[in-house]
Amino acid sequence: MPATVINADSAQVYADLAVLSARPDAEEMRGVPHVLFGAWDGARACSAADWARRAREEVANAHEEGRLPILVGGTGLYLRTLIDGIAPIPAIDPVIREAVRALPVAEAHEALTQEDPASAQRLNPADTTRVARALEVVRSTGQPLSHWHSRLEGGIGGEIDLTAAVLVPDRDWLYERCDRRFALMLDRGAVEEVQALLERGLDPDLPVMRAIGVAEIAGMLAGDYDRDEAAARAAQATRRYAKRQYTWFRNQPSPEWMRFETESNDSDAIIEILCRHLLLT
Repeated sequence: MPATVINADSAQVYADLAVLSARPDAEEMRGVPHVLFGAWDGARACSAADWARRAREEVANAHEEGRLPILVGGTGLYLRTLIDGIAPIPAIDPVIREAVRALPVAEAHEALTQEDPASAQRLNPADTTRVARALEVVRSTGQPLSHWHSRLEGGIGGEIDLTAAVLVPDRDWLYERCDRRFALMLDRGAVEEVQALLERGLDPDLPVMRAIGVAEIAGMLAGDYDRDEAAARAAQATRRYAKRQYTWFRNQPSPEWMRFETESNDSDAIIEILCRHLLLT
């Protein structure tokens, strides 16, 4: 069956991050249509809602063309938003947002404990972004996050037949690849990619500027440390990200999603299993 590959990786959506996100090149695509890869300019943040909106369109387009839509990538929030929907949280009052974001995280968490204790208990007290988000939501809307998250809308999970595979490679094997990955990127244009980003003068809070490798290479270019140190820092950041991915994909997806716990994840064997599963559903 002909297929369309739909990107679900929050770094590979940015045109500016071909090397640092390990975006597939033309040879790796093998003539198969790939969409939502490099689809956003780095100057424009791609939220989970933005991506899900485009992904829904691409899934529909693939079905209309008689193609199998294949979602690939490890951004759990993207996948969850597309499948389950998103909370219809109203726009936040800019005055409230500014006031909340100006608070030290400890003070914001203390306030959240009083105004939305469930979120305060669930969130890491040092998580500046999520604590601020929860506090600004309850102050702007008068309702806690749990109220909005119970009203998810726009998900396509009930409209499609979904066959899912979670790849869970051996942790030591994966970490060794994380260590080698960034050194290869440095040889294949990552420095030039970051230099081009820095020359654009983009807001440092944009997702594209917070991608793994950008800050590490920027520090090297500024003369703060050498190439070896940049590679070591980026490899460590990659391992930390991989650890978070392990946790998310072990606990969040439906237990019906197939899991493949192997060292190298033989792609041909996995594809054969998924195809058999598709034929039975």
